[in-house]
Amino acid sequence: MKKVLITGSNGLLGQKLIKKLKDNKAIELFATGRGESRLPESWQGDYEWISLDVCDKSAVLELIAKKIPDCVIHTAAMTQVDDCEADQNACWESNVTAVRNLIEACEKNQVHLIHLSTDFIFDGKDGPYDESASANPVNYYGETKLAAEELIKASKCKWAIARTVLVYGVAADMSRSNIILWVKNSLEQRKKINVVTDQWRTPTLAEDLAEGCILLMEKGSEGIFNISGEDFLTPYDMAMQTAEYFGLDKSMIKKADSSNFSQPAKRPMKTGFVIDKAKRELGYSPKSFMDGIGILSKQLKLADS
Repeated sequence: MKKVLITGSNGLLGQKLIKKLKDNKAIELFATGRGESRLPESWQGDYEWISLDVCDKSAVLELIAKKIPDCVIHTAAMTQVDDCEADQNACWESNVTAVRNLIEACEKNQVHLIHLSTDFIFDGKDGPYDESASANPVNYYGETKLAAEELIKASKCKWAIARTVLVYGVAADMSRSNIILWVKNSLEQRKKINVVTDQWRTPTLAEDLAEGCILLMEKGSEGIFNISGEDFLTPYDMAMQTAEYFGLDKSMIKKADSSNFSQPAKRPMKTGFVIDKAKRELGYSPKSFMDGIGILSKQLKLADS
């Protein structure tokens, strides 16, 4: 039986991983997160919940030594880009110190560490990027994620880095919004929205990202893998596809460019990923953005029922 420990299990990706792995009888599953579990009560019994602050080095070392998992999938992070810019100490603690703690624990116990990273390590001048592209972050969040990658690459543990882009999905407690929900709710309320046309991404369905992480775990893969969607879209494109899917009024969606918005943290303009390596080596196969909208729509109906 394989032992798998997930950090950040209350988060969107963490929830999707727990849901996908909890019924696998070949896996002993440890779900960890800060404080109490926010996972659905109906999921109880298929995994063990353990409260863990990954920034607490002694707690991390003690837990990994006690459970000795075969694999740790590290999803916990501070990801709100503007918050990271405003509170750089907290961001470094969450995104770098925590990774250093996990590396030490994984090295001591021969654990396969799968770490989640981001397109925001790039400057956005010439995306979409493959795994060999040179990093050059334009904000503090990107700097911390790059620093964490460098620590992992220099470590002595078996490691894989899963880089991803603009993850969207529905959390079990509906605690997270995303571009699809924002566009749908705004247009249903007959609100005009301004959406940028000069930023490019390959948006990633949370279920697809979870599947990519599981493939890395199952295959014991090592190295850097781009795990994202395949459609290369602007937020305006995403908004138009959302309106199309739900039959909403597209004329309420107005084109804008990034200079219309003032945000504390600079955003890279053109990122997105080339995912050929993940398709070839892992058998990774993401949904189209339109199919992703359909999956979210079904989940919203289930949440309402």
